[in-house]
Amino acid sequence: MANTASAAKQARGALRRRAVNRLLLDHARTAQKKLIALITAGKKDEAAKLFPELQRRLDRAAKGKAIHRNRSARIKSRIAHKLR
Repeated sequence: MANTASAAKQARGALRRRAVNRLLLDHARTAQKKLIALITAGKKDEAAKLFPELQRRLDRAAKGKAIHRNRSARIKSRIAHKLR
């Protein structure tokens, strides 16, 4: 439990940020799983159509600092190589 009012306020903010960050990451991971499933099934043309959605979700997560921008770039790069 927080000892001061400012610490309590920080704790409330942290809970809100955590909820938003988890949502951003969940959406990004779901998009990534869909893409990898399509790639392993040999449906690269369908996966290529969904790739911009993954990029958008990863960029948004990186913009909100839910993940590091380099991690976002690394994931996008690895998926792009698999799409070739």
